[in-house]
Amino acid sequence: MAMEKVPMTVEGFKKLEAELHRLKAEERPRIIQAISEARAHGDLSENAEYHSAKEAQGMNEAKVADLEDKLSRADVVDTTKLSGTTVKFGATVHLEDEDTGDKVKYKIVGDLEANVKDGLISISSPIARALIGKAKGETADVTTPKGSRSYEVLKIEWK
Repeated sequence: MAMEKVPMTVEGFKKLEAELHRLKAEERPRIIQAISEARAHGDLSENAEYHSAKEAQGMNEAKVADLEDKLSRADVVDTTKLSGTTVKFGATVHLEDEDTGDKVKYKIVGDLEANVKDGLISISSPIARALIGKAKGETADVTTPKGSRSYEVLKIEWK
């Protein structure tokens, strides 16, 4: 079975790499120190600090393994080298809500780096799926948890 590649921007890849480095270089030594200190307290069977530190170690190692897996499957896309007149992965899209007149800007990114507060929406989100293939001036109808919305594509950028 082939491993599924995960699309990701250069920025998203760097963030995951930084988090992996932090877990290995900062968290791992801190937890090892906590285990060592707790072990020095004697009887391990009733040592809450020891069990807590071992649990933290297990969770940290699981996060490390998960990040290493995601990074190994990353299909890194340099969005500054992309171009085109229709919306696709990596595009920064300026939209206008046709009902309210509100203007929003989203960058379409991989699932692992999506963060709506930062204007980063997942390629698999309903709004991104509705926008894919649209050109400037076209309308995308999106069914969201808050109901149906229509957005006009005002501008498509590659940065």
